[in-house]
Amino acid sequence: MNYVLLFTMPLVAVAAILAPLFVGLKRIHDKKPFNRKRAVIANICSFFGVMAVMTMLPLTGAFAAEAVDAAAAAGDGLADGLKYIGAALSTGLGTIGTGVAVGGAAPAAIGAVSENDKSFSKALIFVALGEGVAIYGLLISILILFG
Repeated sequence: MNYVLLFTMPLVAVAAILAPLFVGLKRIHDKKPFNRKRAVIANICSFFGVMAVMTMLPLTGAFAAEAVDAAAAAGDGLADGLKYIGAALSTGLGTIGTGVAVGGAAPAAIGAVSENDKSFSKALIFVALGEGVAIYGLLISILILFG
């Protein structure tokens, strides 16, 4: 396997995705006009372009032989694939739930603390309860992967 390509491709991907951000920051720093809508569209296009290249990369000759050998050696790849999908779903959905919970609890906690300083500890507990959902999702994914 070409290890130089293997280690440089993620760096190129991150650079391609972050390039519109750095161009926009440079334009703001130079006090030039900056179109945010165009920057968001460029960032989305670069993201999907990088994802398409990364998806097609294993189909090229660089990694095709290693992928065939790995698939033959894996035996029952479906069970492993479903295990990884289950772990990803438990972590992903848990963190989305955490975002929803903290998104509702944190502004309410800030409002309560601004009116009464003594309610800080109670507000902190409610925000921390929302964060617990992500920890549970991560725990379930660890149990799925290694259990």
